[in-house]
Amino acid sequence: MNKLTLTHIYIYPIKSLGGISLQSAKVEERGLQYDRRWMLVDKNGMFLTQREHPQMALLQVNLKDDNLEVTHKVKPISNLQLPISNGQKSNHMVVNIWNDVVIAKNVSHDADLWFSEALNLDCHLVFMDKDSDRHTDLKYTPEPKQVSFADAYPFLIIGQESLNELNRRLKEPLPINRFRPNFVFSGGEPFIEDTWKDFMIGDLKFRAVKPCSRCVVTTVNQDTAEKGSEPLETLAQFRKVGNKVMFGQNLIAYDKGVVRVGDSVTP
Repeated sequence: MNKLTLTHIYIYPIKSLGGISLQSAKVEERGLQYDRRWMLVDKNGMFLTQREHPQMALLQVNLKDDNLEVTHKVKPISNLQLPISNGQKSNHMVVNIWNDVVIAKNVSHDADLWFSEALNLDCHLVFMDKDSDRHTDLKYTPEPKQVSFADAYPFLIIGQESLNELNRRLKEPLPINRFRPNFVFSGGEPFIEDTWKDFMIGDLKFRAVKPCSRCVVTTVNQDTAEKGSEPLETLAQFRKVGNKVMFGQNLIAYDKGVVRVGDSVTP
């Protein structure tokens, strides 16, 4: 059998902003450590994403010492430093993400001002601490699992061969960052991840619970924030289930521990 190997690990600390490539990451119930633990919301607490605000793609997040550093890819504004350990007392805020209502912490007034200026949008930065309660959909997961501010599930995996097969059909190939996975692996047939149930990454056990239905965020160029029609147009020709387009697999984890680039992936 063709060997399957973990080739990339990504986290997106602030939902819908630029992702970070890692060589190793801690697996927690809610997702990878620091993945989508922060989120931008409007004044009513409604979550903000690139779906309506593609300019969010122009904000890049990096891990720097014990801070998140946020930079603008185009605008000449100073970088924002956010302490990762959000220890200071801050106000709680009720936020909405899809159909879920979550109690989150408002990070700081300074952060709100920075993001509002960077995005030309009145917004607040919130943080999900360990006391926040948000569960996966029991329709697809065997037991309720905590989940971060990710759309619905703690992890997303995509095979490199699946991307290669899509790119073979596109006029211009697209990078994996259009699809915002946590894990990318090499080897196997295109879309082999569709067939998985329980599988291992290294010595940690995961379960594939539901194919990922894709939205217009995949059409946003992550370097320029420009929107196009691809890849949804092409995916709709061969990856449609009902009225949804599927690409990648949503996962939950059974174990906690560390995954590393180079780990074997074993269905």
